[in-house]
Amino acid sequence: MSVVLVDAGGTNIGSVRYALQRLGVDASLTADVAQIRAADKVILPGVGAAGPGMARLRELKLADVIRSLTQPVLGVCLGMQLLCAHSAEGSTDCLGVIPADVSRFEEAPGLCVPHMGWNRLSPVATHPILKNMEDGDWAYFVHSYAVPLGSYTLASADYGGGFSAVIASGNFHGMQFHPERSASVGAKLLKNFLEL
Repeated sequence: MSVVLVDAGGTNIGSVRYALQRLGVDASLTADVAQIRAADKVILPGVGAAGPGMARLRELKLADVIRSLTQPVLGVCLGMQLLCAHSAEGSTDCLGVIPADVSRFEEAPGLCVPHMGWNRLSPVATHPILKNMEDGDWAYFVHSYAVPLGSYTLASADYGGGFSAVIASGNFHGMQFHPERSASVGAKLLKNFLEL
């Protein structure tokens, strides 16, 4: 099985790569269109802001390439948000393969933004990527912007209200948390993605 990590400048690329190696998969880091199109699985990692993330994908001529992929694709953290239609972060038009708009968390007493740390996952749909995940499993989050709940939501989390923690539409999937930092739960969900 060939797995590629899209080299779009995300700072979590190394840790995602190590997490995949622990699962026995040596993923290539690439911005090469032919290699991305030929891969069995494509992962779009990302830490940072939506505007620069999309600018990098456009600069590398990868935005339309990613939109056209038919194999399983996984966006992680910012990579998940970039799969959506629009982000309020810098009023950025994103890839638009998942029909959602990304918005900033509202600050409230006792709720710091960014949302940083461990939070519980709650499955809200049945999907192979959630296989063996239990309600209340913990995952590690670091983000200021979130995808609201919708028809694409597979699992939610709560931070002053519910938001999407795992999403999917067709062959496109996203995890808002960092599976590579989420211990056995993260490894399990990454393994499930690889088995799609």
